[in-house]
Parts: sequence; structure tokens; C-alpha cells
Amino acid sequence: MMTIDLASDIVSRGIYLILIVCAVAIIPSLLIGLCVSIFQAVTQINEQTLSFLPRLVMTLVVLIIGGKWMLLKLSDFTIEMFHQAAQYVG
Repeated sequence: MMTIDLASDIVSRGIYLILIVCAVAIIPSLLIGLCVSIFQAVTQINEQTLSFLPRLVMTLVVLIIGGKWMLLKLSDFTIEMFHQAAQYVG
């Protein structure tokens, strides 16, 4: 039977998973952005493509390398929810 505690547990596990998956993609991009910003401040070069392109490349590299792991984590959670759906509802 579905209870408030069970529903909040499902939601919290889902939010935690989404945060982990997003952090894997966003944190390297933020670090590269910080490094480029420091470089721009030191050299006083204010080119917009200089800050955008490295972050884009880093995000693509992380998605290529970690994309399979992200997809597996999300699909495992989804499959687990479908397997337990009968217990939760019935």
C-alpha cells in the first residue's frame, strides 16, 4: 500500500538521482568556465567565444564519456519503479 513515507522516499531517491546525473555534466563545465574566467581576467581578453567554446567542448566530452553511466542509472531507477509499481498500488 502506498503511504506518504513511501511516496516521499521515491521522490527523494528520484531527486537525488537527477542531482547526481546533472552534477556529473555541470560541474566540469563550471570548473572550465572558472579557469577561462580567471584567464580572461589576467589577460584582459573579453572574447565571448573564448568562454563559451571550452565549456561546450567539456560538456560534450563529459556526456560522451559518462553518458552511458547516466543512462544506465536513470534506466535502472525507472525499471525498479515499474517492478515495484504493483506492490505500491495494490
